[in-house]
Amino acid sequence: MTVITPKFGVGASVLRLEDTAFITGRGRYTDDLTREGMLHGYVLRSPVAKGTFTINSTEAAREAEGVHLVLTGADVAHLGDIKSTLMMPQPDGTKAPTRDIPILCRDRVEHVGDAVAFIVAETRAQAQDAAELIEIDFEAEEAIADTATSTDRAFEYKLGDEERTNAAFEKADHVTSIRFTNNRLVSNYMEPRAAIGEWLADEERFVLTTGSQGVFSMRRILAEQVFNLPQEKFRVVTPDVGGGFGPKACTYREYPLVLEAARQLGRPVKWTGDRTEHFLVDAHGRDNVAEAEMAMDSEGRFLGLRVKLIANLGAYAHQVGPLIPFVGATMSTGVYDIQALDVSILGVYTNTVPLDAYRGAGRPEAAYLIEKLVDACAREMKLTPHEIRRRNFIKPEQFPYHTQTGRLYDVGEFAGHMEKAMERAGWDSFEERLNEARSRGKIRGIGMATYVEACSFAGSEAVHVRLEDDGSVTLDVGTQSNGQGHATAYAQFVADTLGLEIDRIKVIQGDSDRLPKGGGTGGSRSIPLGGVSAAKAGENLAEKIRKIAADELEASAGDIELVSGEARIVGTDRRIDFSAIAKAAKAPDDLKGFGEFFQDEATYPNGTHICEVEIDPETGKIDVVGYVSVDDFGITVNPILLAGQVHGGIAQGIGQALLEDTVYGEDGQLITATFMDYCMPRADDFPHFDFSTRHVPSTTNEMGIKGAGEAGTIGAAPAVMNAVTDALHRAYGISHIEMPAVPNRVWTAIQEATARN
Repeated sequence: MTVITPKFGVGASVLRLEDTAFITGRGRYTDDLTREGMLHGYVLRSPVAKGTFTINSTEAAREAEGVHLVLTGADVAHLGDIKSTLMMPQPDGTKAPTRDIPILCRDRVEHVGDAVAFIVAETRAQAQDAAELIEIDFEAEEAIADTATSTDRAFEYKLGDEERTNAAFEKADHVTSIRFTNNRLVSNYMEPRAAIGEWLADEERFVLTTGSQGVFSMRRILAEQVFNLPQEKFRVVTPDVGGGFGPKACTYREYPLVLEAARQLGRPVKWTGDRTEHFLVDAHGRDNVAEAEMAMDSEGRFLGLRVKLIANLGAYAHQVGPLIPFVGATMSTGVYDIQALDVSILGVYTNTVPLDAYRGAGRPEAAYLIEKLVDACAREMKLTPHEIRRRNFIKPEQFPYHTQTGRLYDVGEFAGHMEKAMERAGWDSFEERLNEARSRGKIRGIGMATYVEACSFAGSEAVHVRLEDDGSVTLDVGTQSNGQGHATAYAQFVADTLGLEIDRIKVIQGDSDRLPKGGGTGGSRSIPLGGVSAAKAGENLAEKIRKIAADELEASAGDIELVSGEARIVGTDRRIDFSAIAKAAKAPDDLKGFGEFFQDEATYPNGTHICEVEIDPETGKIDVVGYVSVDDFGITVNPILLAGQVHGGIAQGIGQALLEDTVYGEDGQLITATFMDYCMPRADDFPHFDFSTRHVPSTTNEMGIKGAGEAGTIGAAPAVMNAVTDALHRAYGISHIEMPAVPNRVWTAIQEATARN
């Protein structure tokens, strides 16, 4: 019994099956779709960050040209709020109450962009014009926009052992301390959100079409939290998705609004957000203020770590928002053997856009904290960045390793990828490049970050496959591609087991009617969980195919091999193709395969990123002139897809470090609400990325896969900022600069340091 693996199986560099449609304009995003009789919705949003309001009249808006419906908070009072169910236990064992999101605000608004009314008309322009006719009075109150000074407490979390940590600090020979802000980010995926709501009156059932990162959680929230109906009353469909990064996993108010409007009007209703609405409404990422200190012995070995974190939740407790700082805190010790830890997290509300998952969701924040602190420790202990890391790495013989936060690292060889990265980056020859830069009036720095993250968390992702009449295979899975290349990757897993070319495998995601359940895409879970399940489903189907073929060929199933869409008896020319096998099946289930891999623990990708920068002291402009990444993802499923994920993640990390910043005024107005003010990275901001791997297969995952979707972002920001700080410290003694290190901030720091010296 054998399978002849085609050249496009797991491990092969297969070009993406999805790309032809996208690059030829045949992709279909939500806003590309129309429905017969479709109307258009527009959301009237608050212009003030905090306050009360009174709607005096909607009569003129209701009578405006083309208008079919105007909804206010009173009109949707029967709809439940959108809630977060992920508050963690506080030190006293209680869970703090959540601050839920009303579908439409009733009499208060909590941030600029808060939803006040929903207008439906024949066109979006008509709906927008009618919104201006609503008579509404706002009474503004004093807003809170700053994370560090907010007194509106949301929760308190604690991790570690305070008494043990105090003892470690008491015996320390040296303590290094840092304080910094992890700047707020806007995800800015290519495709702004859109949604189409439909009401099937004869079935008494809703249909929502929207770009998402998984239709099943959205269906559950709509059914259980908002409409109080069985999930069977909802179908959620996701077409092509132009980027997700975490925020598109959330259920937003516009989704129940288009559904409710469709039910009331008996016609489909579409809402499409514009880019400014994205800035004002879609969940933001990061935004916390951290203080950390490391206790060390005289040799620079880590004895204990203290962390105090203020985490901004924004105006409401968004869906995953309260969990993110907790998850990040569980990764506080990074790749280091730190035996005493005390972490305190204070969650606060502010009158700003709510915070939720953004690529890495807590782990980039944790990596930035520990890697920035480790570099500061190295400077104060007069050690090199690599030497202090080498002394404190968790050693291979210590695995499996229990961290002080309850994480269980299964494997790791951290010194190995650091050494490989240093070699590829030319670490030992940096002084030559430094001197050459000085001769041109520039300053230069090199920095590293050695990271570990938790991803593909415990759970499963079921996969169903089916042999079709034409001999092709259809695969159904509950994850959702938003640019990663799932159609290619999943096909590779099945190709391995069925001996079938990948262009004969059709991958379907994004329809809650096709499967009983699905976990969605997030936390780098799709390939480590869904991919292994796809292989199992393929194996299950292959077994059935061999049995049918054996009956047709009058042979033993053990003598059947699967090659290029055919089943044949090994060593003979007797064969039967898959289409004939499909016709020979006696029951539909004979053509179906199922696989579901259950994983009990997270996987832990890790690696070393090294960045080299050159700074013009006359302008403060930073050029990233070298970037090396050596990562451990367990195994490589597809080198091209993997490189794409890493490159994209690095770009987002560099964007945070050097360019991107979300700025609010004291009155809670979002100052950076367009691309004129919010600086996105461009291709010419990056050098060539030198990416390679040094894998140690996971023992948690059945196929050794660790996950790779977020790792680039996790390693990039600390590597870049350590390089920037290295350059500034060498030249001017500057030991800290905040992200983003924009030219004006760098230039100002240089001027201040020059004046002091």
